[in-house]
Amino acid sequence: MRRIMTPGFSFVAVSVAALALCGTAAAQTRELDTRGVMLDRIAAIVNDGVVLNSDLDAQLEMVSERLRQQKLELPPQNVLRQQVLERLVVQEIQLQRAQHDGIKVTDETLNSALQDVAHRNNLTLSQLPQALAAQGLDYAAYREDLRKEITLSMLRQRDVMERIVVTPKEIDQYLDKQARMPSGNHEYNVSHILIAVPQEATQAQLDDAARRASEVYQKARSGEDFARLAVAYSNSQTALEGGSLGWRKGTELPTFLTDVVEKLKPGEVSEPLRTPTGFHLVKLNDVRGADTKAIEDQVHSRHILMKTTELADDATVKQKLNALRDRILKGEDFSGLAQTNSEDPGSAAQGGDLGWTGPGAFAPEFEQHLATLKDGEISEPFKTQYGWHIVQMLGHRQFDATDDVKRRKAMEAIRASKADEETEIWLRRLRDEAYVEFKS
Repeated sequence: MRRIMTPGFSFVAVSVAALALCGTAAAQTRELDTRGVMLDRIAAIVNDGVVLNSDLDAQLEMVSERLRQQKLELPPQNVLRQQVLERLVVQEIQLQRAQHDGIKVTDETLNSALQDVAHRNNLTLSQLPQALAAQGLDYAAYREDLRKEITLSMLRQRDVMERIVVTPKEIDQYLDKQARMPSGNHEYNVSHILIAVPQEATQAQLDDAARRASEVYQKARSGEDFARLAVAYSNSQTALEGGSLGWRKGTELPTFLTDVVEKLKPGEVSEPLRTPTGFHLVKLNDVRGADTKAIEDQVHSRHILMKTTELADDATVKQKLNALRDRILKGEDFSGLAQTNSEDPGSAAQGGDLGWTGPGAFAPEFEQHLATLKDGEISEPFKTQYGWHIVQMLGHRQFDATDDVKRRKAMEAIRASKADEETEIWLRRLRDEAYVEFKS
């Protein structure tokens, strides 16, 4: 049976055999109390929380199984165990931060993500528990793991992605560089190793990190498998994936790597590169061409948004929108009703007009409803993460959006190039500020 794939989250579904090993390993880390009750041991104390040995061993077996499936040579068990433990520690720090800041994943959001998982695997949501059980995965545990992943994604979106600023000047410079460099139209498959240094590193710590980076570089140059070296030595969040960054356009790579990668041939490894986060080694795995699409299907629409409050629940808001829809269908002006009733600050003053937009401009559930409408048609009320909507389709067109698409993609590429390094800096800061005590 094929494995259940998740919608962009970092889970890896493992085989029943691997899960059995997880259970065996977890049991070996527990001991009996005086009443014969199984106790779990603590692998690490993290602020006011803990990482349990049972969780560590379960994750260790899952990572080992995945690496074996990828036919990667496993590093020594103690090295891999420490890497997995460090990842769990960093995860626990982030979950504590999210809990402290009140970041919660609603059941509605979680169910939507599970629906996406099911859809990507050609299943219905009701079939998902059985499909997971066939792979030895407990549905309830899978739900909670997915909830954690979404929580971490929301936290990073707030603390990292939303704080990345892309200026018009940066977009202009990006487009100018892309026009002058053919490599801007290519994609690169890259792997990366980070030998991290603390934010307030001493000279001795810097010298030690530089020495280790040089040693890893020599190992890579002498033919040792780069993915195995990444698992064993890298402090990056991609370490347990063999350091893989996947396919990226040249200008979507972390900013500090762009010039390095463009000078490498497939199979080559760069010399250690110093940045604020530490020393980086980069391997170029492959290069391929990338096509750009200039013609896009656009829609022109307008909407009325209403939000729930303590005094107006979902049913009440939906009823109000239905009443507005009936009035419009009887001849009242959509624009006038939007100006007086819509709670969208960005479009209400324009009569709810959202202008001409291309794919990806709105939330997925909003676009799904747009896709069902014919010109002039008004939707039934529907709910998104922003509230309840009725939307009217005003028109469809194919548009030569070359310049708009280029600038939008430039902004997305610049944000992506900044995101990796900003995320690493953010995670190192959280880690440095946390109290962590490893237990033998």
